[in-house]
Amino acid sequence: MVNRLYRSLGPAILSFITYIVFSGSLSVYDVVTGIIVSLIVGYMVANITITNPRKLLEPSRLVWLLLYAIYYFLVAEVRAHIDVIGRILHPKMPINPGIVRVPYHVETDYAMTAIANSITNTPGTVVVDVDTKRKIFYVHWINVVSVKPEVAFKSISEAYEKYAKRVFD
Repeated sequence: MVNRLYRSLGPAILSFITYIVFSGSLSVYDVVTGIIVSLIVGYMVANITITNPRKLLEPSRLVWLLLYAIYYFLVAEVRAHIDVIGRILHPKMPINPGIVRVPYHVETDYAMTAIANSITNTPGTVVVDVDTKRKIFYVHWINVVSVKPEVAFKSISEAYEKYAKRVFD
């Protein structure tokens, strides 16, 4: 019972933050409702989502998560948008689309999912399949520069993996 309560803290906090952000209000009603709903949700998903609750309390992981978010939103997304916009506006629309194999080297499902989501949400790339046994993403890439998995890894997911390992593994 105590272990489940301990595991429920992370999901409850995340649920509360999400609730407050989407409600757009800090009124007493919304805060109290958010706390109640978050505690229920946290308790319900605790044994499903959290395998090692001690990781949630490591400050270094939170710092790496913040750095991951900053890199993703301010560097990777901006670069990708500029690249795709440039391709759209170019008179010859220089694209070389294809599906490439991109290996990944993380251990946890959370890290793998974070990398796959980062790739998919970045303009110009979409993860279309994952081979968990061989640890390979199959990625549709708007401009394939190489079909070699090592080159694709460096171009597409190496930076995401650097952060995801430190946050989730």
